[in-house]
Amino acid sequence: MAKIEPNTVYARDCVKGMKAMEAESVHLVFADPPFNIGYKYDVYDDERAAGDYLKWCGDWIQQVSRVLRDDGAFWLAIGDEFAAELKLLAQKEAGFHCRSWVIWYYTFGVNCKRSFSRSHTHLLYFVKNARRFTFNADDPEVRVPSARQLVYGDGRANPLGRLPDNTWILRPQDAPEGGFAAGHDTWYFPRVAGTFKEREGFHGCQMPEQLLGRIIRTCSRPDEIVLDPFGGSGTTLAVAKKLQRQWLGFDMSKEYVRHMNTRLAKITPGDPLDGVADPLASAPKTKEGRRLDQVVSGKNERERAARSKSERAAARLDRASQKPKSSRKDQRPLFPLG
Repeated sequence: MAKIEPNTVYARDCVKGMKAMEAESVHLVFADPPFNIGYKYDVYDDERAAGDYLKWCGDWIQQVSRVLRDDGAFWLAIGDEFAAELKLLAQKEAGFHCRSWVIWYYTFGVNCKRSFSRSHTHLLYFVKNARRFTFNADDPEVRVPSARQLVYGDGRANPLGRLPDNTWILRPQDAPEGGFAAGHDTWYFPRVAGTFKEREGFHGCQMPEQLLGRIIRTCSRPDEIVLDPFGGSGTTLAVAKKLQRQWLGFDMSKEYVRHMNTRLAKITPGDPLDGVADPLASAPKTKEGRRLDQVVSGKNERERAARSKSERAAARLDRASQKPKSSRKDQRPLFPLG
């Protein structure tokens, strides 16, 4: 088998592909595998028995551990159904250390009729070595403004801001006053919906570039290798290339690989990422956004105003119809002119 080279997307099963790679050859892995929820891929069966699915996940996670450098990081995006199982599998069987369990909260989630609508994905952040790993804490593109800067005007505030911590959640216009600020471990990024300019169109599961940007900036350095075992829409590879990293991907679908290569060919290292870097800052504030109760209230006010106008017009017509008509005799002048 030919040597696996960086800056290439391979139409190949990721387990077989990673087995052909040199050990400890990549710096960062971002994996967004099938969730085993029945999604219709073109060549992959997403409705496996649970035991079969978990065994397969164990196989590819073991290969991720093998090809990842000792100081490397592994990020796993997964749905509710198997998040806990894969976290334990990565820790107990592959020897990873979990540094964070991040929640990605997104808008434009799938609407459910008989359950709470899903609007989040789990992002599990692992490292191989709990004491030695890349974490670019001083990168200004990673840091967010602190409360000392934004709220208190405290002169002790670090002008570079602070690292993100606990919660981005709820729609921006409904966020409670003073709560859920923009730098937390529930990350708010809009899902890449069908009408978004960022949407590639050939793959139904597309991550936002800004979300991958935060991960790649934090856990790798320029010219290091970023691997995505499930290339899909190619967002991980596209962001890695824009951020001047080397990139490497696998996907079973030749059609997806063809589209990924087309997308990557249009990118020049240093290009800006698509999407808004801080979605909450760009979203309408409470006083500017329209809430449902305001929309309903406004509609009711307009309806009341229309009824009132109609009622006033009807009353004028009624009064006019009841007023007695004047006769010619009544119209004679009080004082004859001659």
